[in-house]
Amino acid sequence: MLRALAVDDERPSLEELVYLLNADPRVGSAEGAGDATGALRRINRALESGPDGPDAIDVVFLDIQMPGLDGLDLARLLTGFARPPLVVFVTAHEDFAVQAFDLKAVDYVLKPVRRERLAEAVRRAAELSGTPPRIPVHEPDPDHIPVELGGVTRFVPVDDITHVEAQGDYARLHTGQGSHLVRVPLSTLEDRWRSRGFVRIHRRHLVALRHIGELRLDAGTVSVLVGAEELQVSRRHARELRDLLMRRP
Repeated sequence: MLRALAVDDERPSLEELVYLLNADPRVGSAEGAGDATGALRRINRALESGPDGPDAIDVVFLDIQMPGLDGLDLARLLTGFARPPLVVFVTAHEDFAVQAFDLKAVDYVLKPVRRERLAEAVRRAAELSGTPPRIPVHEPDPDHIPVELGGVTRFVPVDDITHVEAQGDYARLHTGQGSHLVRVPLSTLEDRWRSRGFVRIHRRHLVALRHIGELRLDAGTVSVLVGAEELQVSRRHARELRDLLMRRP
């Protein structure tokens, strides 16, 4: 069973998060801290007691924007510990997701926190900590990919995605209506969507062939026009891309 610590300077948000965590069957105990400094003291006590001690903490659910020491600062400090707890960021701001990945966060949950989304973060933490999952995990819908926006999960049709941009272990999905950040590596999406007509054109870009409007050659440089955006094609992928476009119906 997971032992969790929730950290948030807004008391209503903290109380709700602790309540939701304690309601999850994979969480044995959840307690709260009103600031990062108090959380750091609590984590130090947990580390002193050892992984099996009465004060142990397995995972920290951490707000980012807090006065004084903020959530990112605390997460950076934890990376220097020999056996730090896992970290799940819980924030109202999407902008820090890439930094969260760089700090090896387990997950990135947007506020307002929904029970189903928090349960997914708990599942990931439980798997990494060795706690067996108690809630069945359903196979993903191959025609849609879930994305979060303002605390709401939307299911974006894969056919609407024009191209994908790598951002660390995250990927930014581009559609005609905007873009969405998901916690999936570009290599995973390349394998998953190869049969759907997506092809790697660069170490940072995966493109849907059906959305390529033009192939451009200029002084040995190859690029493609996807909507209104021009994307560079690396030399190693240029020949394969040309062949695929020539065979495109």
